[in-house]
Amino acid sequence: MGLDLDFAVRHSGRAPSALTRRDVARALLAVPSGQALVSLPDLRRELVAAGNPLSVVFWESAKAILTQIESGSATVGQVRHWLEASGTEPIMLTRSYFLWPEEDERGPVATEMYERLVAFLEERLAAGEIDADALAAGEPEARNAYEELQERWLGTPLPDGRVPNVVVNDEQDRELFAAWDEEEAFALSELRRVLEDLPEPPFPAADLRSAVARLRVTLTRPGYPGNVLRAVAGLDEDLPEGGIPDAGALPDSDEELWLIVAAGIAAPISDLPDEEDAARFFDLDRELSHEDSILASLCAINHADWLAAVITLTRYGPGVLASPERIARFIADSEDVDVEPDEPEDLEATEMLFTAVTPLWAHLGIVDKAEVLTSLGWWGLPKALERAWSTR
Repeated sequence: MGLDLDFAVRHSGRAPSALTRRDVARALLAVPSGQALVSLPDLRRELVAAGNPLSVVFWESAKAILTQIESGSATVGQVRHWLEASGTEPIMLTRSYFLWPEEDERGPVATEMYERLVAFLEERLAAGEIDADALAAGEPEARNAYEELQERWLGTPLPDGRVPNVVVNDEQDRELFAAWDEEEAFALSELRRVLEDLPEPPFPAADLRSAVARLRVTLTRPGYPGNVLRAVAGLDEDLPEGGIPDAGALPDSDEELWLIVAAGIAAPISDLPDEEDAARFFDLDRELSHEDSILASLCAINHADWLAAVITLTRYGPGVLASPERIARFIADSEDVDVEPDEPEDLEATEMLFTAVTPLWAHLGIVDKAEVLTSLGWWGLPKALERAWSTR
C-alpha cells in the first residue's frame, strides 16, 4: 500500500483540505519508515495542491524523525514526542502521572475522552493558543504551555459533570479488577483441581497452637513484622493510623487467626496506602521504607507464581527447602502453570519478590529458621491460598 494523499485521507477520515499535522504524522507512522521517507516529497506536493501546505517546520521535523526511525536511532519516546508536537495529539503521560491507555486497549469512555481532547486541541490550535511550529522546534515554553493546557482540560468537569481524568481512570480500574477477578477465579479452580489428587496433610494441632501463641504476641507489638502482618490480614482496618489491636480483638480460634494472616500474605487486604498517601510510591527520589517495600513485593507476585510455588511445596511436603531462590526455581520448572521459558533475570526478579515472603512465613511457622517447609506449612499453605482466592 503506497503512502499518498489518498492513504492519508482514508487513514484520518478527513478531506485533504482538513488534514491536520496530527493526521499526516499518524499516516506517516502507519507505514514503514523507508516508505514514508520516499513518499514525503510527493505527499507534501499533493497537500500544497490541495490548499493545505502545513508548514516548513513540520515537514523538516517529519523528515528528521523518519530518518532517525529508519536508521534505528529513534527511541519510542522521541517518536511519541514528535507526534505530540503536532499540536493536537494528547500527551500520553502527563505531569500529574495521568496515563492514557494504548489505542488498542482503550474502552468506550477512554476513546470518547481521547477524541474530545483532540477536538479541544484542534479548537485551541485554530484559535492561535497552540504554537505547533514552536512545539515541532522543541521550544520548552511551548511544550510547557501545551502540557498545562491538557492538564487543565483533563481536570475540568465537562458540561455533563464528568471529569475526564477521573472517568478514564475509573474505567481502567474496572477493567483491571475484572481481569484480576477472572485470573484469580481460574487460579483457584486450578488449585482445587490439583489438590484433589494430593493426599490431605495431617492436622498439626500442637504446631499450630505454638505458632499462633507467638503470632498473637507479634500482632500486638509495634514495628515489623507485626505491622506488616496486621496490614495484609486487614486486622488494622478499623484502627487509627499506627494503631495496634488488643489481644482480645483478635479472633479466638487459632486456626482462623492463622489462616487469616497466612492468606493475607498471598492476597494482602491492606496493601498500598490510601490515595492521598500513595504519592510516595511514585516519588523516584524517595526511598521506600522497609515495610512499604515488603508490601509492594507481596502485591507484585502474580497468581501463577503463587499457584506454582504452593502446589510444588505441597507435593514435596515437609523438609523441602523453601528459600526464595528455590521457590523461584520451582516456579520456573512448574508443569502446573503456563510459564515463559525462564531467563536469569526472570529468576532473579521472582527470587527478590519472595525474599519478602519467607521471613513472614517463618513468623507463622510455615518454614523454620533454615527456610525448610514445616508440617504446619504443608498443612496450612494450600488452605491459606484457597482462602485468599475465595473470600473476596
